[in-house]
Amino acid sequence: MQEKPRNHLDLRNRLNSKGQREGKVIDYRVSELRVVELLDGLCDKMQDYTLKKLESGEKGWVKVTDWNSFQTENKAAARAHSKKLSTFCGRLLEETEDELSEWIKTTSTESEYVSKALCEDISKHCRSTSATIQIDDEL
Repeated sequence: MQEKPRNHLDLRNRLNSKGQREGKVIDYRVSELRVVELLDGLCDKMQDYTLKKLESGEKGWVKVTDWNSFQTENKAAARAHSKKLSTFCGRLLEETEDELSEWIKTTSTESEYVSKALCEDISKHCRSTSATIQIDDEL
């Protein structure tokens, strides 16, 4: 997820009797707008992943770059796993939205760390491995 660079949000839209603008200027990095933009579509990207048996024999989540050329025994099941992951992400986001919003506002995090924070740091549903992200059995 690539975040567009933004400056402060200028909410000074009224003029006082001296012709000066009144209102406040909010730092974009701590604004509600940034929270909405970072969380919007976060779970849609989960449909690019599916559960697959790895070379080690374990099942793990792998990124699918092209579903047409994806090699698997059962493509319908792979798509179903992908949809389940996206649905799970949506539920997880709903459950932790307030905490995640506050985390985004209080840390000067980059956009690529938001999904990691949701999955690993805040909800504790994922654990990182060197090959893939393993999701607990709640799926």
